[in-house]
Amino acid sequence: MTFPDQRPPRHWVIGDVHGCADALQWLVTQLPPGDRLVFCGDVINRGSSIQAAMELVWDLVRRGRAVWLKGNHERDLVTRLDDGLAPTSRPELNGNDTYRQLGAASCRLWRDRLDQLPLAYWGQGWVATHAGFDPRTWQPDLNVRLAFWQAYDNRFGEVIVGHTPGPGLRRLGSIVLLDTGACYGGDLTAYCPETQETRRVSGLPATGRHLPALVHGSALSCVL
Repeated sequence: MTFPDQRPPRHWVIGDVHGCADALQWLVTQLPPGDRLVFCGDVINRGSSIQAAMELVWDLVRRGRAVWLKGNHERDLVTRLDDGLAPTSRPELNGNDTYRQLGAASCRLWRDRLDQLPLAYWGQGWVATHAGFDPRTWQPDLNVRLAFWQAYDNRFGEVIVGHTPGPGLRRLGSIVLLDTGACYGGDLTAYCPETQETRRVSGLPATGRHLPALVHGSALSCVL
């Protein structure tokens, strides 16, 4: 028997956490406990509580409530560990903050988990991935921005991504940009593709980190 107040579980896609464990804990309490959570990558790096954020997300994954998608920061940490490099040896790679906070041994315990994270999560008429799709192959790309924004032809329906921080949720046609800069003093945001509702909580206080110039420059304005 179905009662009037019962409904199928919804999904909440959550933007880049970047070590903001307190904000994440608070955001999760704002979401219906029966709904499924999709983290669109970059749970690690930058924030002050990276290990706590990782453990919180992984516990949700183990309990079957959440999916953790791979971001470029997770990929780059795996690359660093596979290369056997200390964090100062390749400053152009990401992973420095995570390596410093967790240490080499703990990072290596996480290595296989991070390497096996999926690249995309497919819903009904929508898909979540970290950055977008390579318009040459239409496969997930963990670094793409403008090329995807300009070429996307709605073939997958609504595409929900993080990767590019900005002052609030933004839409480029059928693309939803969900990284609202929690680690830069902005918000941590969750978006429900079934209802287009949002929930958000304050992230880190601004502590010297600032939103990258990309979100204020021509890269966004040329496709708006």
